[in-house]
Amino acid sequence: MTSSSFSTLSTPLGPIPANAPAWNPQRHSQMPSHRYRDVYSRVEVPLTARDWPSNRLTHAPLWVPVDLRDGNQALAEPMDAARKQRFFELMVAMGYKEIEVGYPSASQTDYDFVRLVADTDIAPQDVTIVVFTPARRDLIQRTVESIRGIRNPVVIHMYTATAPMWRDVVLGQDREGLKELILAGGRDVLEFAGHLPNVRFEFSPEVFNLTEPDFALEVCDAMTELWDATPERPVILNLPATVEIATPNVYADQIEYMHRNLARRDAVILSVHPHNDRGTGIACAELAVLAGAQRVEGCIFGNGERTGNVDLATLALNVHAQGIDPMIDFSDIDEIRRTVEHCNRIEVPPRHPYVGDLVHTAFSGTHQDAIRKGFAEHRSRAAAEDRPEQEIEWKVPYLPIDPADIGRSYDAVIRVNSQSGKGGMAYLLETEYGIELPRRLQIDFARHVQQYTDETGSEVTAVELWDIFHAAYLAAPAPSSVDLVEYDTTAQGTSITLRSNGGQSTTRHDGVGPVEALTAALARIGFVVDILSFHQTSTGVGQDSEAITLIEYRAGQRSGWVAGKDRSVLTASLTAVMNAAAEGQTFSGSAMRPVRMIRSSS
Repeated sequence: MTSSSFSTLSTPLGPIPANAPAWNPQRHSQMPSHRYRDVYSRVEVPLTARDWPSNRLTHAPLWVPVDLRDGNQALAEPMDAARKQRFFELMVAMGYKEIEVGYPSASQTDYDFVRLVADTDIAPQDVTIVVFTPARRDLIQRTVESIRGIRNPVVIHMYTATAPMWRDVVLGQDREGLKELILAGGRDVLEFAGHLPNVRFEFSPEVFNLTEPDFALEVCDAMTELWDATPERPVILNLPATVEIATPNVYADQIEYMHRNLARRDAVILSVHPHNDRGTGIACAELAVLAGAQRVEGCIFGNGERTGNVDLATLALNVHAQGIDPMIDFSDIDEIRRTVEHCNRIEVPPRHPYVGDLVHTAFSGTHQDAIRKGFAEHRSRAAAEDRPEQEIEWKVPYLPIDPADIGRSYDAVIRVNSQSGKGGMAYLLETEYGIELPRRLQIDFARHVQQYTDETGSEVTAVELWDIFHAAYLAAPAPSSVDLVEYDTTAQGTSITLRSNGGQSTTRHDGVGPVEALTAALARIGFVVDILSFHQTSTGVGQDSEAITLIEYRAGQRSGWVAGKDRSVLTASLTAVMNAAAEGQTFSGSAMRPVRMIRSSS
């Protein structure tokens, strides 16, 4: 039977299973599930008695972000050199001490980035650089060439797929043939890099989780023997769940088997690299650490092939929420998100754990009531203990961590608004005035709308929404002593003329556009404003339309949104920048007004 509303779906009409309880009327469907085999018929699961279920997490593993290699390979538009460097600098600032920087034999961009690390000081000396290579002699040689001159500790990461399907279909090797291929690659690594004192080695039996346990153990032990693993120069054995195939407990069993049976265990760093095909990559990593893993490879926010790599940010903040130092800083998670989105050209979903725009926002009235009461109890307890609120135990309902830990304010948490209200507000502004609000500005604007509805108790019309928007983001701040007098932009750069405190000055800014030039000129006279995001929209259509520039800014400790409006897109943008600086200075106690006159000689 097909539904009249959903003609492409076939409602299950098969019999109810004979052993189904009376309360479960689900019927057999037409899905061809018989084509697939469960994990237990595809690979031996090695343990019957296990320790990991009773183990507890007591400290963070070594986190190893692979965004610049594995994550980069999963992008429709791979990162250019500037984005790679920006991402690398973010990881260093967050505190990562081992970073996989690329696949230097795969592309010139990756090779050149490794050379940038060698030729500059962008990598602090305590950061280990990891480079990735298949077990092929010419590619290993080029990989070693890329790391020459790097003063940091270096890990050469060699991989080969070991699972039966890959052996049969992709590589055309039996077990003995594949083992010899891997050992040949290991000998090449030793030949080209064994004499380098700052270099260690890593081996990944790709698709480990579909490989026979005894074969995975045999190959890994052969590699640690070949590379002469010692506690002073340990070998990393990285065991990927390349394609998730089972519940996370199976992966934990596989990891514990290796942890128990590996030779030279004290000379091995046991690492995992879960993917997310079943949506359980995070659970796999957490259980693997309980099972003996010491190191976790993944991507910040989980970008990776297909459904992604394991999400290192979620993993680390899960650790944080258990009272354990994650050893990585997430105190400004929105700045981290902005950087990752810029480098990957992929937006982080609003419901993404910890970092999504809506993860700390309750739309349900019952949730809001519980959160408000939780905040009240928190403040009361801090006062009773005579301790700062940020130091006492966190026990607010529905919020697993304090949003302030990751740089989030409480405004979005406790605002009173429904999802439909926010969506309706955005819809009316767009349909009636043509204004498209960015997602985060919708959230900010909803607070102003809620305040208005609380005061009036009436329905908000499109005209009233425009008035609220204008008052919140376009109305001129209090008068003051700085004006944008003139700007001149050419292909070489931009000059800005400002009048402040009775004087007038002109500054030249080479190689940048008018917006960056204006922020730099303002900063020189004490009006510092950082532009966090920049959006352009318009009101109306045709000759009567006006451009609107929307800016998310930070000035000192204040951040927020402002707008500028004009027939000229550039004038609207510069007006918005002046308004942002004005808002920040007004908040700090001084006054400033936005542009009164703009003349361009461009």
